[in-house]
Amino acid sequence: MISADPGKPQTVRPLYHIFTRIPGRYDLINHVITLGMDNGWRRQAALACLQDRPARILDICCGTGDLAITIAKLAQYTPEITGVDYSQPMLEIATAKTAASGGNIRFIKADVARLPFSDHYFDCIGISFAFRHLTYNNPLTPIYLNEILRVLKPGGRFVIVESSQPTSPFIRFLDHLYLRLWVFHSGYLISGNKGAYRYLAESARNFYSAVEMQGFLLKAGFKQATAKRLFFGAAAVYTAIK
Repeated sequence: MISADPGKPQTVRPLYHIFTRIPGRYDLINHVITLGMDNGWRRQAALACLQDRPARILDICCGTGDLAITIAKLAQYTPEITGVDYSQPMLEIATAKTAASGGNIRFIKADVARLPFSDHYFDCIGISFAFRHLTYNNPLTPIYLNEILRVLKPGGRFVIVESSQPTSPFIRFLDHLYLRLWVFHSGYLISGNKGAYRYLAESARNFYSAVEMQGFLLKAGFKQATAKRLFFGAAAVYTAIK
């Protein structure tokens, strides 16, 4: 285990700076760079989270709270929903959005490397467009995965909505061109943070394909892993069973 000051996130420091500097326009940028499709993709992830009517749901790297809020809106019952993130500015926006929507969600400042929950506490864990930040060129990936598995109940679901790689070489070429030109430049112009959107475009271009991601999740310790491809394979919803 890594020993660190509990007040400081263990995540690679450049990412910490990225996600504490761009919260103000984060939601707008997400809508722009996905051409408005992120809400629909996140809704499919929320429905996957709710499939077995879990009593306790955790949204990790929750950012401004969109996945947690979507889950709360779609649930036909009242699950216990918790969102965690290490960016205080993100959590402040998430809390304000939840109050405005009337949702019953608690948000906690925490690092995924040290989740403040007991073993096997959650029936379902979700993550929306942040799994690659935990796993792309990140030396702490094993710690994150161990923590996710620790707090998830046996038989529980881990639902991920994330960028992926189209299977068609031609569509993959267009997707990578779109990431390099549209995502990078529009994100940079709106946010003013060149480094953040250079990283986001690069990590998306080089992230796992759906098949690779399923293999990765199985190797990490999950018993099953399925993928539902979205928008010609440019994104996917993954469901892994512990």
